[in-house]
Amino acid sequence: MTTTTIANRDSSATLDDMSGNSYVRLWRNVPRELGFLLLALPIASIGFGVGMALLNAGVGTIVTFFLGIFFLAALLYVGRAFGTLELVRLTWAGRPAIPRPAWPRQPGFWGWLSSLAGNGHYWLYALHTSLINFLISLISWTVTVTWVAVGLGGSTYWFWSQFLPANQNAWFLSRWFFQVFGDRSVEWAASGLNWVLLDNLIEFVFGIVFLATLPFITRGFVLLHHAIARGMLGAFASDALRGQVSQLNASRGAAISAEGHSLRRLERDIHDGPQQRLVRLQMDLATAERQLDSDPVAARTLIEDAKARAQEALEELRALSRGFAPPILMDRGLVAALESLASRSTLPVTVTNALAEGVELPQEIERNAYFVASELVANAVKHSGATTIGVTVGLRRVPEHDEWWLDIAVTDDGHGGAKSPAGHGLAGLDERLRGLGGTFELDSPDGGPTTATGHLPVTY
Repeated sequence: MTTTTIANRDSSATLDDMSGNSYVRLWRNVPRELGFLLLALPIASIGFGVGMALLNAGVGTIVTFFLGIFFLAALLYVGRAFGTLELVRLTWAGRPAIPRPAWPRQPGFWGWLSSLAGNGHYWLYALHTSLINFLISLISWTVTVTWVAVGLGGSTYWFWSQFLPANQNAWFLSRWFFQVFGDRSVEWAASGLNWVLLDNLIEFVFGIVFLATLPFITRGFVLLHHAIARGMLGAFASDALRGQVSQLNASRGAAISAEGHSLRRLERDIHDGPQQRLVRLQMDLATAERQLDSDPVAARTLIEDAKARAQEALEELRALSRGFAPPILMDRGLVAALESLASRSTLPVTVTNALAEGVELPQEIERNAYFVASELVANAVKHSGATTIGVTVGLRRVPEHDEWWLDIAVTDDGHGGAKSPAGHGLAGLDERLRGLGGTFELDSPDGGPTTATGHLPVTY
């Protein structure tokens, strides 16, 4: 459904472009762009005045160190505030949002000072506020106000000029216009031309031309502000790379931790279950072998018990293997595997399939999604005190990042209050999802209901 909606919107935009409505769309944004440009100089002037005052105070008192440091720190914070305001205003004016930088802060005074002075974004924001934005706003505001004044004044000059006081020696734009073109100036000046009418006509033409070109002026200056803001106020490409590296390191650590947790749990499950049964089976078979000649009836009884224990051990091993990749998951897909999981549960489980028909998921994503669902269902059965459980699986698209995510949510009507302390099942599940680049959400108020949701990125 999401894909269809986006496609329809894109198709409408394409048809709108083909129909020649670009100029109309420019006019639709003029009020917002005009508001942005008219407020630009007052805001920039305040930033310029405050920024320069703090800069002069900081430089002038730097010899006292602490006082100068605090003035310069105030300058950096003021620059950050005005720069952030500029980004918000540009978004309000209809421009695409500019990714904002991170503002990390280290603990302690020296850590704070280091994170402040060592962050290049603070200095760029301060430079933008204290100088660059003021100069650009001065130009854009002056040209914009002039353009609007000429456009409105010229197109209505024919009306309001009649209320001006009469003056026999009045200067006429039309007369000056004719005189600058040459030899017939005397004849034009002496002729009986209606200079007032000519002035009205020229002013009206100028006004219409300026109004007609106003959308291009406002759009051009807003784009100029946006380009400067993107270069000075936006996040660096290295910031995104550094964030990705940090996220990958965290994911790798979470994956290693989750893998260790899973291996320890598997070892514990095997030790407490099948291994104990197999040891008992071995002992029973050894006893039966010794009694085979002396007491065949007792030996036969031990062999029957051994067969039962062997069957139980086999069932436990099968149950353990289902937690990783049951055959039905490989053969029929995620939804069928979840329905099979629901049929084996000791509590009623309802599976809701929100996937579009015909959607195919990568096998690895399906395996991990099944693992998440089986763990959450098992946790709900053991600890929630619920009477019913619901499992919902769906696929969603995040348009701004062009990403697809698989969401699998397990809801129960139990007593709520679920927690995820370190080293326990839900915390291990959180680590596993983070190791896969996903996230885990737990909503469990006291009294219930509890909803645990795993989000997995889907890469095709």
